[in-house]
Parts: sequence; C-alpha cells; structure tokens
Amino acid sequence: MTRRGKGRRTGSWLLLLAVVCALLLGPANSAAAHATLLSTDPAEGAVLDAAPERVTFTFNESVIGVPAGIKVFDATGDEVDSSASVRESQLLVDLDEEVADGTLVVLWRLVSEDGHPIGGSLTFAVGAPSDVVDVQTTGADAGTDAPVLLGLVRGLGYVGLLLAAGVAAFSVLLLPRDRGADRSRTRLRPVARVAAGVAALGWLLAVPLVALYQLGLPASAITDGSTWSSLALAEYIVPAAVVAGLALAVVALPSSAAPSRTRSVLVLAGCVLAVAAPALTGHTRATTPEALVIGVDVLHLAAGSLWLGGLVAIALVLGDLARGDSGAVVLGRFSTWAAGMLAVLVVAGSFLAWRIAGSWDALLDSGYGALLLVKVLAALVAIALAAWNRFSLLPRLRGATRRRDRGAPATLVVRTALAEAGVLVVVLFITGFLVDRSPETDVALAAGQSAGESAGESASEPVQLDDISAQITLDPLEVGPATVTIEMTDAAGEPAEGYEAPRLSLTNGDVDLGAVQLGSLGPGVYAGDVLLPTGGEWEVQVSLRTTEFDNPVQTVTFRVP
Repeated sequence: MTRRGKGRRTGSWLLLLAVVCALLLGPANSAAAHATLLSTDPAEGAVLDAAPERVTFTFNESVIGVPAGIKVFDATGDEVDSSASVRESQLLVDLDEEVADGTLVVLWRLVSEDGHPIGGSLTFAVGAPSDVVDVQTTGADAGTDAPVLLGLVRGLGYVGLLLAAGVAAFSVLLLPRDRGADRSRTRLRPVARVAAGVAALGWLLAVPLVALYQLGLPASAITDGSTWSSLALAEYIVPAAVVAGLALAVVALPSSAAPSRTRSVLVLAGCVLAVAAPALTGHTRATTPEALVIGVDVLHLAAGSLWLGGLVAIALVLGDLARGDSGAVVLGRFSTWAAGMLAVLVVAGSFLAWRIAGSWDALLDSGYGALLLVKVLAALVAIALAAWNRFSLLPRLRGATRRRDRGAPATLVVRTALAEAGVLVVVLFITGFLVDRSPETDVALAAGQSAGESAGESASEPVQLDDISAQITLDPLEVGPATVTIEMTDAAGEPAEGYEAPRLSLTNGDVDLGAVQLGSLGPGVYAGDVLLPTGGEWEVQVSLRTTEFDNPVQTVTFRVP
C-alpha cells in the first residue's frame, strides 16, 4: 500500500473517531424515556369541599390506556365505581357514584408512547382526610420492569432476524455469480431459512409476552380478548413485517444457481423490510428528532445484519471457495463491506446512545446505561477480532499462492469469524433486554417510593417571617419525588410556632403544583411530599400567620438539575 493510501486510511479513522467523540460528548436533551406525570386535578393531598365529578392526570406525552388499569378506592379499601378514558396526553377518570367524605385513592397504570408501562397513585380527600386509609399505594408502579423471559425471546428474535437477512444478502451481493459458487449458495439457503424460522418464532412469541407485560396481567389472561385488543397497532405490525420480509427473502433465494436480477431485488427488498421494521417501535418512537433517530436505527440494524450474516456465511463457505481464487475474492469483498459496516455501526450506535440516554449521567446512573455499556464492551471485543482478521489473517490468506498453503490461514479465518459471530450473538441478546428497559436514571425510576427514601442531594434556603426564622429544605434536589421541609425557630434558636400552621406552594412558571399538604414532624417542623415533573427553577412560596392579623409571605428559589 502506498504512503498516500495509508494516510487516507488513517485520516478516515481519525475522522470517524472525531465524529463519535462529538456525538458522545456533545450536548443532548435528556431523553424522556417513559411518560412523565406533569400534574393532577385535584392535586396530590388536596382536601376538597365536594367530591369532583372527574379526576384528570396530565402527562408530557401521549399515553395508552389499559383494561382495568384504573381503580378508585375509598379509605376502607372498597372500590368506587369509575370509568376512565385517555385523550392524547390526559387520563380522565370519572367517578360514577356518590362518595362519602374522607380519603380517596386512585391507582393508575398506563402505557407510554415508547411501549413501556408506567403506574402510580393519587390520594386526595373530600371534606377531611380519613384517620386510617386501608389502601396499599407503595406498589402502585409494581410490575413495570420487563420480565427476563421477554428479554430472552426478544434476543432470540433479533439473532434470527439479523442472521437470516445477513446471510440472504451475502448470498446475493458477495458470492460470485459463476457456477463455482453454486455449492456455497446451496449451503447458505437452509441456514437463512432456519434463521428466518427462529426470527419468526421469537418475534411472534414476544407479542403475548408484551401484552402481559404492558397490562400487568398474569399468564392466565392471555385467553381474554381484551388483552389482545389493548395492544398498540405497532406491536402487531412490526412482527408481521419482520416475518413477511424474511419469508419473501428466503423464498426468493435460489437453491443453487446464481439469482436473476428479479430474484435479487426480491431478496434484498425482503431483507430491508424485515430489518427496518423494528425501528418503528420502542425507544426511537419517544426520542427526538424522531425521523432522524428511526433512520439511524435502520442503518444500525442493517449494518449489524450484514456483519453477523457475513461472518457466519464466510465460516460456512470459505472451505469451498478456498480451493480456487474465489475465496480470496469473496473475503476481499466482505472485508471492504465490513469496514463500511463497522463505521456505520460505530457512528449509528453512538448517535442512538446519545439521543436515547441523553447524557453521561443516564449512562452511569441507570440500569439501561449499565447494560448499554456492557453491550459496547462486547462490541469492542468483536471489533478487535474483526481487526485481527482483516489486518493479519486476510493478508496471510491472500499471500498463499499454492492451494496447500491456504489451509491453515483459511482455518484461522473461519475460527475467528465464528468467534466474532458468537460475540455478536451476545450483543444481540443484550439488545433484547435493552428494548424493554427504561433509559431513565435510578432517581426518576423511584417515583413510586417516598421522597424520604431517595438518596439525592438536598438544598436549603433561609427565610425571615417577622420574628420567626425558617429554613426551607428540598430533598432530594432532583426530578421526581421529593420532600419539602420547613423548620422554624425564634430569636433564641428554640423551635417556634405561628398562629397557624405554615403554608407552602410550588411553581416553576410552566407547572403549578399548588399547595403542599404539610404534616407536623415535631415542634416548629413541618414536611410534605411533592413530585417534581421537570427540572429548572422551582419557587417555593412560604406563608405563615404569625399573629391574628399578620401573615408574612416569602419566596425562595431552588435550581433543580
């Protein structure tokens, strides 16, 4: 190779590295992942004079209702008749019967735009709060973690999909069209068919598992028609497109002779349909800019398919092709394609991680990010094997002029290709688990926990309310559940009380959380739980009647990341 050629190759890899660094280190908006509850009417902890006819939940994106996902209970645990409907980003719960004074609890479960279930609860009171509330709300969001079986089935579907499409495309694009490659085509066709069958099994089995996962139902509910009718249309369209595309590809794939132009077009069209379909569901649907992210995801899947399928195909047919010059020709073609596919995989994978995770914090502080980093490490192992194959073993095979000298290099190439393919299979099974995991950080996923259980940092601000000094604390200082505490002292530093209990309210300009339901923790100390739906500057208004006629009001601001 000339010095100029080496310089161009070095420059290309440096440019690729620069692009990846720009994507990973550049700014990005944090991914919303699941839908986030912005507000409720009535607010959490509100005490109303009369029962509302309707309870409204407002989210930051469209949500999907599920059968029996909404239940309303009174303080004794008896269910209150209600009916629920969803209008884009709002959940509307109508109370269909009169309710007595006391506490009401609304338990809700929905499905986000990205196909993941979310859940929670809302507690408010009519007249006055009940002394005892016999309703379990701490597990309202239970069952929103994807089951292991679903991850395994998805992984199986992805392995079958990428292997079948990759082998079929390899047979059409890279094998020589002369009769010397007929035996190789005969070897590859049944492999593509078996892989397509595995893909169909995985993608079709995932449909009922997704239904049970999204709706939070037991396996016995699979026979209920409402279970199937509640799934989003995309959950049916994507598996159908995968199966139809692969069926077209393997049926059009010739058994021995080189394919005609028409057959080649049909094979490639089927591969494109099957590989592109998964990009139309999952995290890409909830990540902006949606069209660009979906397009990059399609490229990512296509490159992975050609890489995995090509490796398996090379391992299967190199022995046949090595008897002549065809082996070196096919390896050269695949090596050229592999370099381009590797570039696409690295750039596309980096872009998707950047857009879906949204930040380094999401990669380091969430289960999704940890699993994604494991996937990256496994991919780096595959890349190292590919580099050894391309820059060490392939030149040795090309340099063997006599047929008997090609045996050892060819064997090493086959073994390395199989090892590389094995690592890629591991990567795909990890992908199967990533599909149903949330990119949200652990703090955001703690929405079902009380704020006192959060481990984030807190912040405090002082205020002066006439002769009473108060310290306002927000803990943790993060999006999600938090506790607002006010501690009041007199001039001597002793706990102090006002003429009435203090009143706190929160707003950030766009979202008004209203008054905080405070409870006494001791002399001069009050606290209440809130749910911060977004970051930014949150204002806490503090009001305290210090005498019968004086009611000072102060405002403090907290910056929530």
